[in-house]
Amino acid sequence: MPLKALALNCTLKVDASEESSTDAMIAVLEKAFDEKQVTLSETVRVAALDIKLGVTSDEGEGDEWPALREKILAHDILIFGGPIWMGQIGSVAKRLLERMDAFLSETDDQGRMPSYGKVAVAAIVGNEDGAHFSSAQLFQALNDVGWTIPAVAACYWVGEAMGSTDFKDLDETPEMVTKTARMVAGNAAHLAGLLQSNPYPG
Repeated sequence: MPLKALALNCTLKVDASEESSTDAMIAVLEKAFDEKQVTLSETVRVAALDIKLGVTSDEGEGDEWPALREKILAHDILIFGGPIWMGQIGSVAKRLLERMDAFLSETDDQGRMPSYGKVAVAAIVGNEDGAHFSSAQLFQALNDVGWTIPAVAACYWVGEAMGSTDFKDLDETPEMVTKTARMVAGNAAHLAGLLQSNPYPG
């Protein structure tokens, strides 16, 4: 079956019409995934949703996590995108990880979490240090709740420390970012295809 990817933009910008460097990085990955016949069906601006605080799959009235959770789990590949703030992943991304904690108790008869057999990669941007630490935070947490992380799973860009240039302000995408995006997409697509045809036994 054709592989599908969903991107989560965890920018702190609530207005989806406001330009985001995370969107720009996700667009680089979208092009790379398209070359591997993986369709990016949607990019979700998470801050525009009402994702309640908590660690369950439904935190009650008005919580928009259940619908987003269903959408996430309907895809083969998750692009988890977000900015670096204070040297680490931002609060929007952390809230999603906390909500996925519920996967630990939502296993099937073989002990597999809902995310088993699905692949996650990262799209990280910032004008400060922290890309490696942010990807380490993401990948450890995502792996804990059942996601599979491929080799070379993070595509990132960081500008000059304490600088004012954002990724979205660049005239062109740096060659190494494009090269890395292709490797991320290729490895993720390969792994997702293997898991689709041969799921984890549990």
